[in-house]
Amino acid sequence: MTIFDKLDRYVPHALAVLRIATAIIFMLHGTQKLFGFPAPPSSGLPEVFTLFWIGAVMEFVGGLLILLGLLTRPVAFLLAGEMAVAYWMFHAPRNFYPTLNGGDAAILYCFVFLLLVFTGPGAWSLDGARGARAGRTAKLA
Repeated sequence: MTIFDKLDRYVPHALAVLRIATAIIFMLHGTQKLFGFPAPPSSGLPEVFTLFWIGAVMEFVGGLLILLGLLTRPVAFLLAGEMAVAYWMFHAPRNFYPTLNGGDAAILYCFVFLLLVFTGPGAWSLDGARGARAGRTAKLA
């Protein structure tokens, strides 16, 4: 048995740590735009029901759901789409290179959320707890 075989048993936990850390940081983007916390954005708080405000609500509420591991796959699908739209609408027109257009975080969020669509939440999630109560077990192959 190799070290990698031994590490395989921790895949659900590592995925959960990735999910939780991503969600906390992602939620901060929403709290900044909605509540001015930890600091208001330089452009000011967005007007209610504008595209930026809707994005902020998705970041806060979606981030909270991802943090809890509740409805992980459908929420992650929506957030991956949000980040793809954010990149192509706001970052890509500025410059071809993500490090120069400020879109590198949007790309990373998009692909982390896309990963969660396919893998599910991993360990320590409400989705997993609901599945266990229903007699199903969440596994990663």
